[in-house]
Amino acid sequence: MTEQRAPRRRGRPRGRSDARERLIGAAVDEFAEHGYDGATIRSIAARADVDAALVHHYFGTKADLFAEAVGIPLRPDVDVPGIVAGPRDEVGSRLVRYVLEAFELPEVRRRGVMLIRTALGSRATSPLLAGFLSRELIGRIAKTLGVADAELRATLVASQIAGLLVTRHVLKLAPIASASVDELVDRIGPTVQRYLFD
Repeated sequence: MTEQRAPRRRGRPRGRSDARERLIGAAVDEFAEHGYDGATIRSIAARADVDAALVHHYFGTKADLFAEAVGIPLRPDVDVPGIVAGPRDEVGSRLVRYVLEAFELPEVRRRGVMLIRTALGSRATSPLLAGFLSRELIGRIAKTLGVADAELRATLVASQIAGLLVTRHVLKLAPIASASVDELVDRIGPTVQRYLFD
C-alpha cells in the first residue's frame, strides 16, 4: 500500500511570518552591494533565508521589490509604456505631465525629493537608481521607438525630466519652482517630443 501525499494547499507560500520584512532588508543589502542589475530574486531570497516564490508572492517583480525597498514614489516601469503607446504626437507632453502631476502630490514629492537628494549625494545610491531607470524606464522607451539611436533618445528624455525635477523641487529655482504644470508641459513637452521622434 503506497502512502498518499496530502494535496498541496493553495494560497500563501509557507515561510516565517516576518518574511516580508526580511525580504525588504535583504533587498536593500543586495541592491546596495550588487546594483539593480546584479541583484537577483534568488540572491535576495537566499539572503533572507526564504523561498524565491515568496518574493513573487509579496512583491511580484524585481522592479516592484526595488520600488518598495528604496521607496520610489513613481513606477515608470508600470506607467510609461501606456503613455508611450498613446497618440504619438502627444507623448512628449504626456510624459512631462505624468511626472509633474505626480510630484504635485505631497507624499510623492516628499519621497521623490528625498530619493533624488540621496542619489545625487551618494556613491552607493547613484548607480542603483541609474540601473533601475536604465532598465525600467530608458530601456522600455527605447524598445518602443524602433530606431537606431533609440537608447540615446530615451536617455535625453530622462535627462530632461531629471533636470526639471532637480530644478523645480530640489533647487527650487524661480520661476520654474512656481510655474504651473500646464506652462511647463507647454514649454518642455515639445522638447521631449523632439528627442523621441524628430
